[in-house]
Amino acid sequence: MAQVSTQAHGALLGAASWPVKLALVVGGSLLLWLSAKVQVPFWPVPMTLQVMALFGLAAALGLRLGLATVALYVAQGAMGLPVFAGTPEKGIGLAYMMGPTGGYILGFLLMAAVVGWLADRGWSRHPLKLFAAGLAGLALVYLPGLAWLAQFVGADKALTFGFWPFIGGDLLKLAIVALALPAAWKLRKAA
Repeated sequence: MAQVSTQAHGALLGAASWPVKLALVVGGSLLLWLSAKVQVPFWPVPMTLQVMALFGLAAALGLRLGLATVALYVAQGAMGLPVFAGTPEKGIGLAYMMGPTGGYILGFLLMAAVVGWLADRGWSRHPLKLFAAGLAGLALVYLPGLAWLAQFVGADKALTFGFWPFIGGDLLKLAIVALALPAAWKLRKAA
């Protein structure tokens, strides 16, 4: 087996054929869809596994494929497919995306870009670096998410409804991926 560089996805996926890359993007968008539907009852809205899936996909696929995956997922939602948490009950398509959680959806794209970019530079191989990449990405989910949510509930309540109930769970999800993915890369390299 050829030596694997620290740019895991670039080295491993760069040589993949376009049908394989397309399958990864489509499969990743389906995983994001599923992660939005796996919900833990919580207040004020249910907690999902989206952050975990998003972080894991961006870290594993890198900038181009990770961002393409999230862009496809967002496009599916914009076209009216019920891919987001709370759909179709709370609306679908662009109307849903313009609702209170629309800023977080924009943040998903930003997280995928930053985490994927850092992963392409080898950060997905080291748990602490990967966790730091996740923190940067998570900040880019929360910033537009909270700014947009504030337009609906007021700036004073945005943190109460859109940050404090979720940050602990999101940090736990980042930690799980930051420990699991580098271990998976090591297992793959050893095989």
